[in-house]
Amino acid sequence: MNKGGKLIVFSAPSGSGKTTIVRHLLSKEDLNLEFSISAASRDPRGEEVNGKDYYFISTEEFKKHIKNDDFLEWEEVYRDNFYGTLKSEVERIWAKGKNVIFDIDVAGGLRIKHKFPEQTLAVFVKPPSVDELKRRLKERSTESDDKINMRIAKASVELATAPQFDTIIKNYDLNIALEEAYQLVKDFVK
Repeated sequence: MNKGGKLIVFSAPSGSGKTTIVRHLLSKEDLNLEFSISAASRDPRGEEVNGKDYYFISTEEFKKHIKNDDFLEWEEVYRDNFYGTLKSEVERIWAKGKNVIFDIDVAGGLRIKHKFPEQTLAVFVKPPSVDELKRRLKERSTESDDKINMRIAKASVELATAPQFDTIIKNYDLNIALEEAYQLVKDFVK
């Protein structure tokens, strides 16, 4: 894989606000960012669009890509529920002369940091509390209580990985978190 621009990873438990932060950063033209669209072996949820939010592919297709070593990182998040970053996606963005920004789970984020330690800024977004996470996930109304409880259980494990990231943004106040994220990325990409 060719080494191109910078890689900016945002990871956090579901409901921490990482997607909101990443969207905000993408709106800042001076950062020269493009979103890395992950591949997922699940069906779209709500308003999600194939090729914009995720590349939705079948479990069989996903496993074929794994076998062909097409992924920069991938993970079986839940049984037969795979997520990953295709190498071709990062190369597509680098070919445009842009920096890549990821909204990605904790394990995937750390894998990218491990593969490209000098080129990657790995940011962990910390929610105010697990109770607040649960409230945000319920507010979304996109998943069953079982799925939410599964995400909450996973969040406790993910929170323990925060110290492995380059930096932690505490998302207690969204405006402060957005400004902090902007300054961090601006300093990293210049």
